[in-house]
Amino acid sequence: MTDYVNWFRHSTPYINTHRDCTFVVLLPGEALAHPNFSNIVHDIMLLNSLGVRLVLVHGSRPQIEERQTARGLSSHYHNDLRITDSDTLACVMDAVGSLRIAIEAQLCTAPTASGQGSRLRVVSGNFVTAKPIGVVDGVDFHHTGEVRRIDRKAISRHLDEQSIVLLSSMGYSPTGEVFNLACEDVATSTAAALEADKLILFGPDAGIFNAEGQLLRELKPTRAQPLLNALGNSLPGSLLSAACKACDKGVRRSHIVSFCDDGALLTELFTRDGGGTLVTQEAFEQIRTATIEDVGGLIELLRPLEEAGILVRRSREVLETEIGQFTLIERDNMIIGCAALYPLDDSSAAELACVAIDPNYRHGGRGDQLLAHIESQARVMKLDTLFVLTTRTAHWFRERGFVPSSVERLPAKRASLYNYQRNSKVFEKTL
Repeated sequence: MTDYVNWFRHSTPYINTHRDCTFVVLLPGEALAHPNFSNIVHDIMLLNSLGVRLVLVHGSRPQIEERQTARGLSSHYHNDLRITDSDTLACVMDAVGSLRIAIEAQLCTAPTASGQGSRLRVVSGNFVTAKPIGVVDGVDFHHTGEVRRIDRKAISRHLDEQSIVLLSSMGYSPTGEVFNLACEDVATSTAAALEADKLILFGPDAGIFNAEGQLLRELKPTRAQPLLNALGNSLPGSLLSAACKACDKGVRRSHIVSFCDDGALLTELFTRDGGGTLVTQEAFEQIRTATIEDVGGLIELLRPLEEAGILVRRSREVLETEIGQFTLIERDNMIIGCAALYPLDDSSAAELACVAIDPNYRHGGRGDQLLAHIESQARVMKLDTLFVLTTRTAHWFRERGFVPSSVERLPAKRASLYNYQRNSKVFEKTL
């Protein structure tokens, strides 16, 4: 079970960022059958106790197949969708009903952060209106359907009452028919209808891996097609496809995490780098110009370097005055790098100053990214020379084309401000 004491100690700064947010969580049938599911339930209960609005969507594929096998039935698919005839529908209803009861029972007995798990309300019902897929390529799908409408108002009302809403992979038509739905379809449609802040998809792996076996921490839908082709109709492929569709429908962020690893959900949500794969249209990490709202974050980044004597100390007032000179690297709303460009009066030169990268994010090429951005900015400003003054990082700048210079090479006004007590070495680079 997740060590909640240690988790709270390390994650307190991030907790309030998710309060009152709406998360749609997809739990495929494979997750429900895994021994770690009880730990996932504890994590879900914790999110609820922190004020997160939760909709759980559960699948049932392996459970349906178990019932088919027990009854001597075979599974039939077309275009990766199960063909649900009348006998299969009976298996679907049996599996979904049993799973719903089992999930509700676990949610009602699992302890929350306050130890009052039995007071949690879990609501399920006919929130999903479905329609038949019909006949495709000459194949009759019978009782297999797709989402037609999500009862957004009803679900929102229950969420406002702090209930957890539980949806299955079944939907109902206005004429009283029952349809077997893909759980991914229910999850993405629900997330889009509710304008959810996040769609969380549990899979068998830590996330999505590239061809070299490396976990992809962030992925844009436009880059996903080769991975989808490689994954095919596997569960990871289905989850990645659902994440991409959710982004196309306006869901800002989808997270693919492991149902096998205890604490994977909390790690993904409450640590800066997460533990799974984030699928988003937005830039998770970006380089941008600083604004006055960034002063507090800059102070947190620069203070340790100033105390160590690596950077010249800048007061809040100075940073507020000079904030327009700064370029930042921002990662998930946290400033992890910066650099400043100061054009020097009466010259075509500028000073590069205050280059800093958060210690946790060094060795990732971010300093080079900042330098390239600053150099590009200087060229646009018609500058031809960059000066830098440093006491501890001379080798870094020399490796990037800066050559030793002198105070005398600085424009007169900047040279008059040189701090001989600090004794910084001067380097320059021709652009």
